[in-house]
Amino acid sequence: MMELGLTFPLQRFLKRRPPPYGTEPNRRFCWDLHVITLRGRKSLLAVHCHSRYAFVRYDVTPLQWMDLPALFREGLLDSLTAAGFSQELVANYLDWAGMMDVTRTHGRREVAFLNRAWEDVLASDLCLDTDRQAQPLLDHAVNTHPSRCAGLDGLGTGLERMAELLEGR
Repeated sequence: MMELGLTFPLQRFLKRRPPPYGTEPNRRFCWDLHVITLRGRKSLLAVHCHSRYAFVRYDVTPLQWMDLPALFREGLLDSLTAAGFSQELVANYLDWAGMMDVTRTHGRREVAFLNRAWEDVLASDLCLDTDRQAQPLLDHAVNTHPSRCAGLDGLGTGLERMAELLEGR
């Protein structure tokens, strides 16, 4: 099962009670989601708990926020295909993961990934395209920036680690 962990600010923004803790031991199927403000617009930041791969959905409408799994799925498909992964490979990952469940965030290491991605998004603000929700340039800038995060050895990029996961390396 794929788990979508909501940060406290996202829970408050959506006016939701705290969801239950996740039970998925395999972080390859876990993502943490956060609400961010980019140029005055509420946007979604999603970070993969295993690879650090991140994507942004800019200027999310209130109706889209109501169906978070659909918003996430569309954002993931757009981001990964723009990054050069085939639709078939992305569809296989989503099928492999199964249904989506909303949970709390997945732990300190994963929240460190989220904080780092948020810093990288802010540093790459010039890549933001205010005419569209999908942000391929911004996603690319964030996912090709080498970084260290708690729990992973050495420098790496979210794009490299996501490629390893999707391609089974």
